[in-house]
Amino acid sequence: MGRDQQADQPFCEVYTLGLVPYADAWNLQKSWVSRHRQSPQPDRLLLVEHPPVYTLGQGSTTENLKFLESNPPHPLFRIERGGEVTHHCPGQLVGYPILDLKRHQTDLHWYLRQLEEVVIQTLATLGIHATRQPGLTGVWVGDTKLAAIGIKVSRWITMHGFALNVCPDLAGFEAIIPCGIADKAVGSVAQFCPGITVAEVVPLVKQSFSEVFSLRLVEAPHPE
Repeated sequence: MGRDQQADQPFCEVYTLGLVPYADAWNLQKSWVSRHRQSPQPDRLLLVEHPPVYTLGQGSTTENLKFLESNPPHPLFRIERGGEVTHHCPGQLVGYPILDLKRHQTDLHWYLRQLEEVVIQTLATLGIHATRQPGLTGVWVGDTKLAAIGIKVSRWITMHGFALNVCPDLAGFEAIIPCGIADKAVGSVAQFCPGITVAEVVPLVKQSFSEVFSLRLVEAPHPE
């Protein structure tokens, strides 16, 4: 795409903040969503890693926890997104798009497939052939899940998003049944690209996100 074409594209602010406590990123998302209800806002993309944490979807069961809810090995949050329990930790790149789908398509299935496509295209640039699995959300290589997706959409404003396992310690997943799927493995990009880092993957995700959503990404300063 030429420079003139890029300039004509709608823009999206991107915030690349490194390691951020889960509660801080969650509160930032809620603040941005709230602003959309008050006045027009740009689309935004937050890219972070988290210290070890578990999150439960709004309607998820605690039966997928292998620990007592009252005594988790890492902080445990019940949040607004759909889906079951998942784990975040350093080495996992988490993307939280705050998009107004009225500017894109007001279709939740389309949006989920777009998020999967961002990850699939990112992995393709690394020579990894990733796919979808029928009836399941996320991105897979065979029966190994490399990326989880869980969203919340209110008045067509999105929050939460995708988590791509780049080079995390996967041991934390052993304390849960990830996404409620007991018969499939959780893997990482590092299993296919030894030595890879989150810093190397961030620009690839930005490029894929820009192309999939037809948005011109604008690097933004640290949010207030």
